[in-house]
Amino acid sequence: MSEQAYDVLIVGGGPVGLTLALALVQSASGIHVGLVDRRPLSVPRDARASAIAAGVRRVFEALGVWPAMAEAAQPITAMRITDSGQGDISRPLFLTFDGDIAPGEAFAHMVPNSVSGQVLLDAVGDRISVIAPAIVTGYAAEAGAARLMLEDGRVLTAPLLVAADGGQSALRGMTGIDVIAHDYGQTGLVTTIGHELPHDGVAYEHFRPAGPFASLPLPGNRSSLVWTESSAAAPRFLAMESGELAGEIEAVMGSTLGAVTVEEKLMGFPLRLQIARDFVAPRLALVGDAAHVVHPIAGQGLNLGLKDVAALAEVVIEATRLGLDHGSDDVLSRYQSWRRLDTSSMAVMTDGLNRLFSNDIAPVRALRDFGLGLVDRAGPIKSALIRTASGVAPSGPRLLSGLPI
Repeated sequence: MSEQAYDVLIVGGGPVGLTLALALVQSASGIHVGLVDRRPLSVPRDARASAIAAGVRRVFEALGVWPAMAEAAQPITAMRITDSGQGDISRPLFLTFDGDIAPGEAFAHMVPNSVSGQVLLDAVGDRISVIAPAIVTGYAAEAGAARLMLEDGRVLTAPLLVAADGGQSALRGMTGIDVIAHDYGQTGLVTTIGHELPHDGVAYEHFRPAGPFASLPLPGNRSSLVWTESSAAAPRFLAMESGELAGEIEAVMGSTLGAVTVEEKLMGFPLRLQIARDFVAPRLALVGDAAHVVHPIAGQGLNLGLKDVAALAEVVIEATRLGLDHGSDDVLSRYQSWRRLDTSSMAVMTDGLNRLFSNDIAPVRALRDFGLGLVDRAGPIKSALIRTASGVAPSGPRLLSGLPI
């Protein structure tokens, strides 16, 4: 069977793969991008929402897709953080984040996954070649191109291959890239709730012995819940009827949002830390969860993946404009060096926060609450933390500043 040639091949049709495809076709006229996925490419049947940090929102602005997402998005205008031990009745407020990172610019927005998926699919349209459903069975790197073998016998080639196929990336495994991994022994539980009182754009995070319990505002009197339980305790919550589950949620949240109703089936997923030892291999770059999986305590998983997109798209486009081989080791090493420090720093931070707050040891609680109180009274430190979480930095990929490549 003859080979089909592309300029860039992306394996994985999730938000990271789609955003990369869009960034490439918008920035380089005539670039031929192929997108390979195991399933037919379609809008996900996903009731969840994702927190999109300000820096990443600027990526979507630069690509022209943010206005369509914004119609269904809810800005996060403030955050309230509490700490409570096992059996505590009161939950003292230790840390608050208020205001915008810039006038009129919230530090994050909640965007329904189905909305962002539809907007990205509409934006790429027929500007890319979709190869789906297709199962990848092999990969080889040669002098001038990577070769991707499919189960049906087709062979696809491109100077650059991108693995955007998730934390269990088959393509990463084919390259032999190892990962540094740690199982937290925790399960992330996710659902959507309706509530009696308005959230006013405020996100709440309750630190509990089992892990953080976060409610993130959605349009209307609705919020997305993401909370951590031990893997041993999680099945009890997953088996609950909606009424009983609502009671458990209200017990954690107190009177914050009033009476609660559960709108979506509770979903659970195992939590782990996983970082690829290398983000690149010959003619291959890893992006998104294929490169890194971090604890959801700071809501940075998808944001890290979209930062990968901003960096990789920029080095690839610059190389093509200069007539250079955009899949060469030099180009890919620039991408890796750009993303390694930020990713490692975020992994260390989320891992440390989870270890610090996922316990009920009295001396540790006293010290962390004292520290939270100090941070709450230190304006410059709070501002720096907000800017870090928002993904806004004075230097970095142009897309993260809202600028075209």
